[in-house]
Amino acid sequence: MDQILKLEHSLDALFGNGVSKYLPKDIEIIFSRKTGRIRTVYHNDKILCTLRIDGGLAISTHFAQILLKSKSFKENCIEVNSDAAPFVMEGRSVFCKHVTKCGKKVRISADTPILFKNKVIAVGRAVLSSEMISDFNQGVAVKVRDSLKSRNEEK
Repeated sequence: MDQILKLEHSLDALFGNGVSKYLPKDIEIIFSRKTGRIRTVYHNDKILCTLRIDGGLAISTHFAQILLKSKSFKENCIEVNSDAAPFVMEGRSVFCKHVTKCGKKVRISADTPILFKNKVIAVGRAVLSSEMISDFNQGVAVKVRDSLKSRNEEK
């Protein structure tokens, strides 16, 4: 199977149909020497994503910003208020009380982009589902894995 096609199918399965059409055309794929599987995907010397052993994708903030053009991808995102945004940009976890908008496709342990004013400020793993995040007023909603400050990128 073509590796780019495999990556497109993974994107569509994880984030919704039609998301893969926003994948840049000139990507560079690094393969594992031992297994021959896709390890990382780059575009213009910036990392887009890493494939996990379980078949999931660990996407970067740069790639999440590219995929944000898709409406079905926005259902996988959460939006935080202005109080929490500076802390989330530093790599701190997102708490339920700071979430202003939560997509319907946010699932437990899924990669979840965190937005502030329609810009991706971090990406993390959801601790709770979308219904629980909306209902609860305390506790961690998303543990941040990659943020803007950790990569020394501009806001």
